[in-house]
Amino acid sequence: MMTSAIMKRELVFYVNGVEVREPQPQPETTLIYYLRNSLGLTGTKLGCGEGGCGACTVMISRYNNKLKKVVHFTAVSCLLPLCYVHQCHVTTVEGVGSVRNGLHPVQERLAKYHGSQCGFCTPGIIMSMYTLLRNKSTPSMDDIESAMQGNLCRCTGYRPILEAYHTFTPEGANKCPMGADCCKVKKIPLVADDKLQLYKKADGNKETQDVIFPAALVLAASSPAELVKFQGNRSTWYIPSNLDDLLLIKKEFPSCKIITGNTEVGVEVKFKGFEYPVLVNPVNVTELNAVKITSSGIQFGANITLTQLNEILTSAIDSYEESKCRSFKAFREMLHWFAGSQVRNMSSVGGNIMTASPISDLNPLFLATKSRVEIIDSTTKQIRTVNMDGKFYPAYRKTILTPTEILLSVNIPCTKNDEFFMGFKQSKRKEDDIAIVNAGIWVSMDRSQNVVRDIRLAYGGMAPTTVMATKTMETLKGKIWNEALIQTACSTLAEDLPLSMDAPGAMVAFRQTLTTSLFFKFFLHVSESLYLKQNGFIKLPDAGTSSSETKDHTNEYLTPPHTQFNPSALQTYEEVDSNQNKWDVVGRPVMHLSGEEHTTGEAIYFNDMPKVYNELYLALVTSSKAHARIISVDASKALALEGVHSYLDHKDIPGNNKVQTVVDRDEEVFAVNEVFSVGQVIGAIVAEDEPIARRAAKLVIIKYEDLPAILTIEEAIANNSFMGPVNNLERGDFDNDFATSEHRLEGSYRVGGQEHFYLETHGALSVPKPEKNEMEIFSSCQAPETAQRLAAEALGIDFNRVVARVKRLGGGFGGKETRMHMATTTTAVAAHVTGRPVRYSMDREEDMSMTGGRHSFLFKYKVGFNSNGTVNALQLEIFSNGGNSLDLSGAVCTFACYNADSSFNIKSLRVHGKVCKTNLPSNTAFRGFGLPQTLCAIGNIMTDIAAFVNKLDVDIIGMNMYHTGDLTHFGQELTDADNLRRCWSECITKSRYREKLEEVTKFNTENIWKKKGISVVPVKYSICFEVPHANQGGALVHIYKDGSVLITHGGVEMGQGLHTKMVQIASKALKCDPNRVFLSETSSNLVPNASPTAASMSSDLYGAAVKNACEKLAESLTPIIKDNPNDSWNSWILKAYMSRIHLSATGFYRLPVTDNMDEFKFSYFTYGAACSMVEIDCLTGDHRVLGSDIVMDLGRSLNPAIDIGQIEGAFTQGMGLYTLEQLRVSPTGYNYSRGPGVYKIPGFSDIPGYFNVHLLQGSRNPNAVYSSKAVGEPPLFLGSSVFFAIKNAIRAYRCDDKPNMIKTSGKPDQLFVLNSPATAERIRMLCSDDFATQFKDKYDKHSVKSWVIEP
Repeated sequence: MMTSAIMKRELVFYVNGVEVREPQPQPETTLIYYLRNSLGLTGTKLGCGEGGCGACTVMISRYNNKLKKVVHFTAVSCLLPLCYVHQCHVTTVEGVGSVRNGLHPVQERLAKYHGSQCGFCTPGIIMSMYTLLRNKSTPSMDDIESAMQGNLCRCTGYRPILEAYHTFTPEGANKCPMGADCCKVKKIPLVADDKLQLYKKADGNKETQDVIFPAALVLAASSPAELVKFQGNRSTWYIPSNLDDLLLIKKEFPSCKIITGNTEVGVEVKFKGFEYPVLVNPVNVTELNAVKITSSGIQFGANITLTQLNEILTSAIDSYEESKCRSFKAFREMLHWFAGSQVRNMSSVGGNIMTASPISDLNPLFLATKSRVEIIDSTTKQIRTVNMDGKFYPAYRKTILTPTEILLSVNIPCTKNDEFFMGFKQSKRKEDDIAIVNAGIWVSMDRSQNVVRDIRLAYGGMAPTTVMATKTMETLKGKIWNEALIQTACSTLAEDLPLSMDAPGAMVAFRQTLTTSLFFKFFLHVSESLYLKQNGFIKLPDAGTSSSETKDHTNEYLTPPHTQFNPSALQTYEEVDSNQNKWDVVGRPVMHLSGEEHTTGEAIYFNDMPKVYNELYLALVTSSKAHARIISVDASKALALEGVHSYLDHKDIPGNNKVQTVVDRDEEVFAVNEVFSVGQVIGAIVAEDEPIARRAAKLVIIKYEDLPAILTIEEAIANNSFMGPVNNLERGDFDNDFATSEHRLEGSYRVGGQEHFYLETHGALSVPKPEKNEMEIFSSCQAPETAQRLAAEALGIDFNRVVARVKRLGGGFGGKETRMHMATTTTAVAAHVTGRPVRYSMDREEDMSMTGGRHSFLFKYKVGFNSNGTVNALQLEIFSNGGNSLDLSGAVCTFACYNADSSFNIKSLRVHGKVCKTNLPSNTAFRGFGLPQTLCAIGNIMTDIAAFVNKLDVDIIGMNMYHTGDLTHFGQELTDADNLRRCWSECITKSRYREKLEEVTKFNTENIWKKKGISVVPVKYSICFEVPHANQGGALVHIYKDGSVLITHGGVEMGQGLHTKMVQIASKALKCDPNRVFLSETSSNLVPNASPTAASMSSDLYGAAVKNACEKLAESLTPIIKDNPNDSWNSWILKAYMSRIHLSATGFYRLPVTDNMDEFKFSYFTYGAACSMVEIDCLTGDHRVLGSDIVMDLGRSLNPAIDIGQIEGAFTQGMGLYTLEQLRVSPTGYNYSRGPGVYKIPGFSDIPGYFNVHLLQGSRNPNAVYSSKAVGEPPLFLGSSVFFAIKNAIRAYRCDDKPNMIKTSGKPDQLFVLNSPATAERIRMLCSDDFATQFKDKYDKHSVKSWVIEP
């Protein structure tokens, strides 16, 4: 056969200008695995493994012989096969710039603008921007936004990144993006003077920093293409030189996969276990890469990428007359929302068609335009042309192509003057998200009579395939284009596109509502285009009922096509005193200590550590059942796999298999007889490398006996399934005050859970020592002491034999405080048993399915209030879903109860709190620790009271807000509540709330299908660990003979700038140059018994401990300095050493709180307020945040740059919690939210249009180091200002009188329940009209179990 004659070829490519030759490439090996494990280039990070976060972004460069130029594009290396880069050049972040040799401007500006926090996502962001600049030296903000669509950041809130890169645009070059609001104009520096920054100033751009494309690759690309074959152990990769080669390969291997960028196949292989023995990349097949432009349309070769498709369509739109390119415009607009830029660069038109996804964004457009495809048979070489219509996709993931056929091309036709076409997509997140429902709608009109000549409607997300609404299409033909057509379409669409209650994807009523809402949008668009309204042919009444004047509302029917992206921002803070010593950097906006290293990829995280000699890799074997008895475990097939060392389970634990993460010893390292959630650890495979270990883990066979499972809060309540203490707090006489109130309301609210989605997953490397059972653990955890303790207990050894070390984390947010034991303890046991180092790093899928997250809460309330809005009495029952073990759930519930007053002085307040025990992974700490859920419930109550008494939210909130001297419901006096009111009033003033409220009211009067909302919320956040013993911190400070200072403390750097602040504190206390102070890592053998880095307490505890140690040293140095006042720091230190003065000191701080929990009081409170304005699309549920203003009381900020970054990041994370991030669990306990494909966090385009942060000036806090206040968690709740603005916008729509065609009978109740998150589904279904109620009423009557449940 022809393939046997092909010689094996070595893979040749270049990385950062250096040639790489791989003699035995494995086709299943991804580029990122090779870069990190074979080349040691660890700057490229693995964040998700499915191309959804952008952390692994690299630049691929290839010489295009046709264009005679080098083409650069970004790609996600976690999906890209190594074999793909044959004869390519790969640039990683290491090839852009380095701290030693100089930073590239793209790195330097991001660092200077404080654009990194944890830094794990930063290399990917750098590569996206770097590639953009290689292609376009002066990009627009739209270019930047498009380039960043495939990148996520969980820490920063995106603002500083965009602000840094705005400087590359023509508008931002050589000037501040703030214009008249520039900090320099206002004398408020955003960035400290270079001399005061803790970094060496980098050189500017150097010509030599951009690697020259290798001449050898130009020569190879210019030479005739050859057929290439890479034979791996488990699969084969072909690169055919021409179409004949491709046909021969297809003929011999009919089931082969033809791939371009592997964006779909890579996900199938990794997450679905698919195997493809033969893979073919047609990069050199001319026919599949050709483009033919004619007067009737454009023909695209099947291998044309989506980026190329977009570029060609854009060029065509500029050259065709408007009426001919309506289809091109629709495709181009849809491409903007299609995945991220990296995926568009890699994905092909043909791949999108052949994947046959039922939620493909492009396939509805292909079907609606009746695009034509050319298909060639590999056996006969016959070509046939087929129209893409309702028959093209006969079944799920199937096309009409036979196994021997290949897709050659697709032809997108032009439109005619009387033809109109649009594409629609509704998803959870605007960008880089799969569709919930999408559609392509085309109509041909008889303009003379306004009659439908022909119409085609294609929908995705409504069936196992992309479908056409055939009955509707037939029914509407010949119909007059008027209001009656809407009613007809709604009725027939419901018949065409039915969904069962248990349909995969759920959201059935919403999806069916979208089918009619999207058609209505199209109806309005065509009506506008035909001038039917202006001619009086269609009557669309005014939004108001009192005016007979008809206004034109058809322009605002649609979420506008992609518009100019130009966010703005302003940050203000209190300047330090002009007399402050220049070396005293406390209060100055000092850059993050690792800021430069973040941008160059030189910052080392746990899994960047080089392999240790003789290292093994561990893969966990986990439960597939929510609750079951383990009948048997058979690891024989796994153990038979070459390279597998052993299988471990509970029988291999030398010490205690029971785990006590916090209070109860209610978990197991390895399950013994019973599993209590999907993802619970049963055993572990230990093998020579990661691929072998993971393959073997899937071969372990476990037999179960199913047991009843409890998954939801409601099920737990019904079964009395609770754990931990019951919380009860009460003041006043609730029963009397509730009964005597003028008005009373009762109800319930839900606040959903949240996934931490730190970019760096859990992981650990455990290294056994040859003596005394010692163990060294390197990990990515927030609490090294906990990792040390749990490993020691499992090993049956003293704590002092285990050293737990942490360099830095790629984000934590509470998720790495206790749940690390699944990595640290299991690897420690494996290392002990094997006597060899053992490494394990969780996949994103594993992390999200095993480690829990933020608790979902159910609140039941009773509230009594007067007609003026004064709240007299509130009873709040709190139920949290704790999962299968207590962990920190008891503390979270207690904290929620202590903060049930929110910011309000309520005369009588009764709070009960219970933790529900369910068969889900154990939930744990998350930024805010129960307060964000509780305050959201209180906010809902307040807004309902406002609606009930017909007053503004802000008036009700302001009326009930605390004053200084008031007592909380647990008896603590508020000594500085004036700062709460100052934040509130300044926020209203700085946001121009009253003025914007008028703008909102005017907009809502003039618009039907869109509504705006505005809201202001306050926050009062309690600062302190609830358990008194945790309120302590230790530090160790050394001064060396050369004058350099080394700090160690018990806190962990995870992006919050803790180490940077500790250096600032130390330099101030020692009165030395901050550049002489260094902080390396956190280690349990240097500072013992350290409290977790949590509760926003680390700067307070460890800052005070560092200050304490430094003050001891400063006191020791005082005689030397007094005797030698004119000497330098280095001279003083050397003299001190020669005088035998001890130059090392421990520091300790004990927070002055009582140990008696009955008299417990918090250390202090952090206050803030935020105002947000939103706009919602009432027909789809989409929303956008027009802007947000924040005022925070942080006392005297230790570092305004870092603190403002924390505020923005927390706000954005809170915005995600309340509007976007929704956990989806199956009725059997399987977590669907296992990666960025399903679970969506906010992206670049989701941030507020204007994003202003102001630190309250003149505030001082005597209870923390240098008068500062905690910042990490308090701002998160302020993201709810977006939620409540959405609620107000929904209320505005519900208050409206609708046009007759969508009028809802009866005025909807204004006291509606909007549960959190305010997803597009919830927004749309609460915007009551006939489109929504047609399906909502239908499905509300059904009791069939849904495909998804809300835990």
